Order: sequence, then structure tokens, then C-alpha cells
Amino acid sequence: MTKKYSRIQRVSQTIQREIAIILQNEIKDPRIGIVTVSGIQISRDLSYAKVFVTFLNKNNTEQKKTSIQTLQNAVGFIRSLLGKAIHLRIIPKLTFVYDNSLLEGIHISNLINQAIKK
Repeated sequence: MTKKYSRIQRVSQTIQREIAIILQNEIKDPRIGIVTVSGIQISRDLSYAKVFVTFLNKNNTEQKKTSIQTLQNAVGFIRSLLGKAIHLRIIPKLTFVYDNSLLEGIHISNLINQAIKK
């Protein structure tokens, strides 16, 4: 019988959950605000990870860039907390990326609703 999930997928889910907890409970910077981890993309050797995040109440691009930069500046602290929470030989190097798929989905949904009304 084959495995349903690979090790990379299991580690990715664990890292996503732990980073979300860290961002919610440990990072108290007001420049970040409310942040949601929408996904993680991990390299095959588990040494690099892109963390896709979205922000609530951040409307313009300047606020989003500031929030991403703030997260990038706190990467060492986040990695140290992640290393304490999960036990891996190598804790991946994190890169935070803004995920605009939620906004694109809302925009497409609005366009569909407008087309239906017409």
C-alpha cells in the first residue's frame, strides 16, 4: 500500500501550523497586524521554505511591503521559535511572500456576480 502523504507534505503542514501559532502569539509588532499563513512551499531537501501570508486590514501596497519587510527582519527569531517547536535536523530558511490569491478570488467573484446581474 502506498503512502497517502509524502514526508515533505507532512513537514510542510507542521511548519505552516507552527508558524501560524508563532505569528499569532509571539510577534507583537503593530506594523504586521493580523496575519494569516495561507501556504508553504518547501524545497525537496527541506532547507528552504517560502511562507505565503495574507494580511487583514492592509489595503495599499506600501502597508503590505512594510509588513513583509518586518516579517523578513524577524526571520531569525521566528526560526529559533520554530526550531524549539518542531524537531528537525535542519530548520528551513524562511522567506515571506505576500499571497494575493484571496484578493484575486474576491475580484473574480465580483466580476461573475456583475455578469449574472446583467
